[in-house]
Amino acid sequence: MDYPTIDKPPIEQFRVRPNLDDYAKVRSSFVYADVIKELDGLPGGALNIAYEAIDRHLVHGRGNHLCWDWEGKDGSREQYSYADAARMSNQFANVLGRLGVRKGERVFVFMDRVPELYAAVFGTLKAGCITGPLFSAFGPDAAGDRLADAGACVLVTSSEQRRKVREMRPNLPALQHIIIADHGREDSIEDGEMSWDDLMREASTEYQIVHTSPEDPAVMHYTSGTTGKSKGAVHVHQAVLGHYATGKYVLDLHADDIYWCTADPGWVTGTSYGMFAPHTNGVTSVIYEGGFSASKWYEIIQQHQVSVWYTAPTAIRLLMKAGGDLPKKYDLSSLRYMMSVGEPLNPEAVVWGEKHLGMPFHDNWWQTETGSIMVANYPILPIKPGSMGWPMPGIEAAVVDHEGKPAPAGEEGDLALRPGWPSMFRTYWNNEPMYQSKFANGWYITGDRGRIDDDGYFWFIGRADDVINTAGHLVGPFEVESALIEHPAVAEAGVIGKPDPVAMEVVKAFVTLKDGFEPSDRLRGELLQFSRKKLGAGVAPREIDFIDVLPKTRSGKIMRRLLKARELGLPEGNTDTLEE
Repeated sequence: MDYPTIDKPPIEQFRVRPNLDDYAKVRSSFVYADVIKELDGLPGGALNIAYEAIDRHLVHGRGNHLCWDWEGKDGSREQYSYADAARMSNQFANVLGRLGVRKGERVFVFMDRVPELYAAVFGTLKAGCITGPLFSAFGPDAAGDRLADAGACVLVTSSEQRRKVREMRPNLPALQHIIIADHGREDSIEDGEMSWDDLMREASTEYQIVHTSPEDPAVMHYTSGTTGKSKGAVHVHQAVLGHYATGKYVLDLHADDIYWCTADPGWVTGTSYGMFAPHTNGVTSVIYEGGFSASKWYEIIQQHQVSVWYTAPTAIRLLMKAGGDLPKKYDLSSLRYMMSVGEPLNPEAVVWGEKHLGMPFHDNWWQTETGSIMVANYPILPIKPGSMGWPMPGIEAAVVDHEGKPAPAGEEGDLALRPGWPSMFRTYWNNEPMYQSKFANGWYITGDRGRIDDDGYFWFIGRADDVINTAGHLVGPFEVESALIEHPAVAEAGVIGKPDPVAMEVVKAFVTLKDGFEPSDRLRGELLQFSRKKLGAGVAPREIDFIDVLPKTRSGKIMRRLLKARELGLPEGNTDTLEE
């Protein structure tokens, strides 16, 4: 079904005049080199994300402005000013110094959304170290692989994660310090651990930020691929220019906004747009420790008076499932702007937002590797439901053929970006050959397929590889396959993404069994539990089928596309390379 374009009112009718009030004019003159003029920088040409996000607001007299409006799972509420955030992050930077942690070392956080997590991230950046947030629901295999690859020397976590940490600790020779932060209660410390509260209590609230250049590494986020373990995409301090600019022009943040990004910091959206973009723009960020509940989310918007809301298609589809009558029970009049990211937003969701919440959701597109938003729908531009929108000013985006030539309007090709924007990843950690393979013919080839229509709108078509997008989280099939074959019953495993009306895709596995094992519902349940324990529920397969033989090429590579075609009843395509 084709949905009509959603037009926007004249600019004088907006509740708040958008920062991007003339897309064509801004785009024609915008260069990222000018953005630094709106930030402060540090002496000697230094640039530090934490300073631009936190400390500079104190310099400009806004230290008492509310930074974090935090609500716990139990409904408790705490508020922290920018001055509080500066003090706490200074203390943690001093903690790292006392522990002997040096510039460039990796400090990871593995915990729920509590204030200590945010203080640790910004303190790590002030100390010149590389921060690595991990999704709190990861299992020990998924978290351990990332910590091992990064060579993390410090892990900030909670006692709730202790079982996982114990299991992965023997494989982490570089890990020297485990800091336990149990927010709201006394830290539960065991042998080999340190107390966050004790360390912070002894740390000074004053700190001189380590000299970090624009190209010094700052953030590491792991992203999945079709082969091998997840790869650590490394971003530098210069990325803050992208965070700030997209926060201003795409998120349309103004100084008095109350902003809520629902993403977990373990995913790039939760750092770039749960921390860096809102904080560099000086707004108040709502942080909710708990998980999804339609009624609770509407309650948060009402009670915290959220004005700008950034969420994910899976959550929106769950809101739709809860019905259009539910939001009528809440006062959502504070909302003025809503956005979505993580996976393609189906057009029905855009229209549903307009009908039941009074405004459409604005979809946008970017990746872990891009570090900030690349293509977006904007407050002032008409929305074509289902479209990704237009490129961010300062970004050259295209749909290209295999030779790097722009494809004609309407024709499918590779979504590509001209390298050089500030938040572009600078390498994959310890995997430079893989990094270089992402560039061809003067473009960064994103791995996504798309098209551009006659009006210049970008449309997402799908992945060019086998990476699975489940609820906005990219899952590499190899990682799941590797976990499954550790079970004594499994000989081989092949993993695909299966379409799902809520999560977009769910992970489905096909396994062959070793001699002496027979397919059964009991074994299937055991494998599901085994994989969830190792990987976490968000990564592990939702479904498992037993098969006699996995389709492979003559060179032994699993043909996942054949598994998917057979599962969905689609044409199998060319099978010339299929093993006899």
